[in-house]
Amino acid sequence: QMQFVESGGDLVQPGGSLRLSCAASGFTLDRYAIVWFRQAPGKEREEVSGISSSGRRTNYADSVKGRFTISRDNAKNTVYLQMNSLKPEDTAVYYCAAASESTYRSGVYSEPDFGYWGQGTQVTVSS
Repeated sequence: QMQFVESGGDLVQPGGSLRLSCAASGFTLDRYAIVWFRQAPGKEREEVSGISSSGRRTNYADSVKGRFTISRDNAKNTVYLQMNSLKPEDTAVYYCAAASESTYRSGVYSEPDFGYWGQGTQVTVSS
C-alpha cells in the first residue's frame, strides 16, 4: 500500500521541541512536493508547511514561522518537521501528503490535490 507513515508525535510541555518524520511506504517521494497538515479537535485541517521536491523551496503558515523547520532526505525517502517553542495551540494530529511539483509551485492548491495520506501522528502540548 502506498502511503506515508508519520511518527514522532508525543506529549510535550509548552516551549518544548519535537521532530516529526514522514516516511514514504511503497513509493519514492523524490519527485513530489510534500506538505505537512494538522487538524486540531473541532477544527478543519490546515496547512502547516511545504517543501518542493528538491528541498530548495519551502513555505510556512504564519502561525509557525520562525518555530518550525521542514526538511527532506530523499535518500531516506523521508520528510521531517522540526518543531521548536511549541505552544498549546500546536496541539493537533499532524499529517503529511504529496502533490506534484507543478501544483505546489503554483501556490494554488487544496486537499484534493494531495495523495498518499497517512494516519497522522498526535502532538499534544500541555503542562
